[in-house]
Amino acid sequence: MRGALSAALLSRAAKPVLFLLCLAPLAWLVYGAAADQLGANPAEALIRGLGDWTLRGLMVTLAVTPLRQLTGLAALARFRRMLGVFSFSYASLHLLAYGWLDMGLVVGDIAADIAKRPFILMGFTAWLLMLPLAATSFNKAIRLLGAKRWQTLHKAVYAIAIIALLHFIWMRAGKHNFAEPAVYGAVLAALLGWRLWDRLRG
Repeated sequence: MRGALSAALLSRAAKPVLFLLCLAPLAWLVYGAAADQLGANPAEALIRGLGDWTLRGLMVTLAVTPLRQLTGLAALARFRRMLGVFSFSYASLHLLAYGWLDMGLVVGDIAADIAKRPFILMGFTAWLLMLPLAATSFNKAIRLLGAKRWQTLHKAVYAIAIIALLHFIWMRAGKHNFAEPAVYGAVLAALLGWRLWDRLRG
């Protein structure tokens, strides 16, 4: 069974399939917006949908290494970079949708809103921290930085996930909705706990 899974993950079709799966949420949101299927407030639904998929992408990206070690499927590692790039892409679209649909792309108003509302500041901070990771998500960057420095830089994804979760919790706190943030919080706690345990074990 493991051999068959490993062969499937190593196949030439695996990355294109993952690419299409990562695009599917965006395609659904775009279709929903075009077909007026996003509810009474489509702009808010689009902004929040893109933000939700950013957080989910971060969680899945962080889960790759634990899953690889627990299952023994080393081939899972080849998908981590694509998942990380898609997470950044959804974060960028989330920021763009907020800036365009909420703020009309008025830079001064966006800057004032970031400074005024802490939860937006947290989200913007997470996006800024993702920039250097996205900018170094190719093989040449690994050679230029050196593998050790590259790995150290990309460990920032854990801090990014925490900040993104705080952004999400803070945003939902205004409506006293903590059920979904609690699920993400439990997943992230498990992933961080695994990393701590792995470091102590090593």
